[in-house]
Amino acid sequence: MLKFIFSLLLTLPAYTNNTQDTSNTQDTSNTHSFTQFLNDVRRKAIQLGISQITINNAFNDLTLNPKILEYDHNQAEFNLNFWHYLNSRVNQSRLNKGLIKLKQYQESLQENYKKYGVPPHIIVALWGLESNYGKNVGKINIIRSLATLSFDKRRRKFFTHELLTLLKLIDEGKIPLKAQGSWASAMGSIQFIPTNVATYGIDANLDGKIDLWHTEEDIFASAAYFLKNIGWHQGERWGREVNIPKDFNYQLANLNTKKTVNKWQILGIRMINGTNLPNSRMQSSLILPMGYNGPAFLIYRNFHAILRWNHSILYALSVGLLSDRLIGLNQLFTKSITEPSLNNDNIRYIQNTLNKLGFNTGTLDGIPGQKTRCATRAYQKANNLPIDGYIGYQLLQQLL
Repeated sequence: MLKFIFSLLLTLPAYTNNTQDTSNTQDTSNTHSFTQFLNDVRRKAIQLGISQITINNAFNDLTLNPKILEYDHNQAEFNLNFWHYLNSRVNQSRLNKGLIKLKQYQESLQENYKKYGVPPHIIVALWGLESNYGKNVGKINIIRSLATLSFDKRRRKFFTHELLTLLKLIDEGKIPLKAQGSWASAMGSIQFIPTNVATYGIDANLDGKIDLWHTEEDIFASAAYFLKNIGWHQGERWGREVNIPKDFNYQLANLNTKKTVNKWQILGIRMINGTNLPNSRMQSSLILPMGYNGPAFLIYRNFHAILRWNHSILYALSVGLLSDRLIGLNQLFTKSITEPSLNNDNIRYIQNTLNKLGFNTGTLDGIPGQKTRCATRAYQKANNLPIDGYIGYQLLQQLL
């Protein structure tokens, strides 16, 4: 998972965390230029005060990893819908493990809460979503991954900065030389990239290291400190499932439309059991992650903090819903439905068809972004359909 800046650049497929670093082959035509590139990185590292010993140890016999470039250039092509995403992540197994962890580390989590204001069930939910409580932390050498990604010109500046930050952390003894993680350098139980470790990593047990793999105190404190700094507000909910009237104006359901809870009440929004919403002037937004046929959520500013951790509405909802289950709140009232997820080719077909119909989606990139959602709303309005902007299987069928 990548964190708020990193997630704007990449979407990390979950399966890559377990990929073994087995590739020792390389394109010999790149060998000379890769060596030259590493020499340039060496010079930059020396200028940053990183010791020659650390640099030599890091770059000794270092080779390109072609598999890393394959992962980067061919990322997950399926866009899981809400129910597929949620059911694969907020399941009974993950809940049961989370309840055990919540009890096992109760004292440490409570101390962490007093210091940073992020409740234990939120930290445990993040831990569960990021690495299944430390089970899936990645098995690829981080130095080799970052050196390979830095050498590739697509995002050279970004990844070179991450590589230099990693070398600095190693030089300071905060991260081990042979640290392993995901193919794109996410490390430990909460999958921090090097700059996040440098900025938000906490050595909670004061042993001189930031151990995000095995030391729960460091894991919890780093996660909480990061979340606090990206907007978590103590004592507030992330959001809740709500009931919407049948004649509701679905165009109001988006992250950018903010109204007080009281104003949503006036518009007909109710608690999921039909009772009135709390009397509150808190700003909130309404989202429909699976269109008008799916569940509706009223979300608050703590939801946006989770979004800054990982820029995915489905991820943020999963964290929130798992955290609710961990403290005994009921599971979703809306019943799960079976609907095929779309792949990038499906979405490109939707984009191309909408363009031909006069609804501009922009570039045919297979990504259901803001422009495609706006075009979808325009198409729905022109055809007297519910204007929810949802890009899913039903829309694909309508356009075939």
